[in-house]
Amino acid sequence: MRRAFLIAGLATLLAAWLGPLPRLAQTSFSAHMIMHMGVVAVACPLLALGLRQTRLDPVLFAPALFAPIVASMLELIVVWAWHAPVLHHLARHTTLGLFLEQSTFLVCGLLLWLSAFGGNEAEHNSRRGAGVIALLLTSMHMTLLGALLALAPRPLYQHDTHTAALADQHLGGAVMLIVGGVSYLAGGLALAFGLLRGFSLKTDKARL
Repeated sequence: MRRAFLIAGLATLLAAWLGPLPRLAQTSFSAHMIMHMGVVAVACPLLALGLRQTRLDPVLFAPALFAPIVASMLELIVVWAWHAPVLHHLARHTTLGLFLEQSTFLVCGLLLWLSAFGGNEAEHNSRRGAGVIALLLTSMHMTLLGALLALAPRPLYQHDTHTAALADQHLGGAVMLIVGGVSYLAGGLALAFGLLRGFSLKTDKARL
C-alpha cells in the first residue's frame, strides 16, 4: 500500500510539472492554481503516506524538526507570500520564479504532512493531536485565501486585467477553496478519527 501511495504521489508531481500546466499557467491563473493544489494537496499527502514509518521517513530520525503546528505556520507564510502580486508575477512569468515557488510548495507541503502522519508509534498519539490542529488550521487558511480569490470583484494581479481573467481567477480560487480546503480537512479528520479510536481501544483494554 505504501508503494502505491508513493507511485501515485510521484505520478501527480510529474503530471503537474512536466505536463501542459507550467505552460498554461503563464496565461491562466486557474492552471497555475491546479498545479499548486496538485503539489501541496494531492502529491504531498500521498508521498507522506508512502514514506511514513519507513526507513525513508525523516520524522523518525529528527522528530524535533517536524513540529506539526510550526510546519502549518510555515506553509501559511509561504503560500500567502507566493500569492502576493510581485512574487506571483515572478512565478507566472519566469522559469526561476516558478522553480522556486514549486520547490517551496513541495518542501513545505511534505514538511507539514510528514509532521502530522510520520514518526514512530510511541509518540504517534501526541503527534496526531498536534497534526489535527495543524491540518485544520491549514484547511482554514486555504479556504480563506481561496474565497478571497473566488469572490474578488476585480482581478488582483496586474497582468490579469480583462473580463475573462476575472472569471479565470474566480475558477482558480474555487479550485483552492475546494481542493485545498477539503484535502487538509480530510487529513485532519482522519487523524482525529485515529486518535479517538486509539483512546477507545485503550479504554476497552482497561475495562478488561
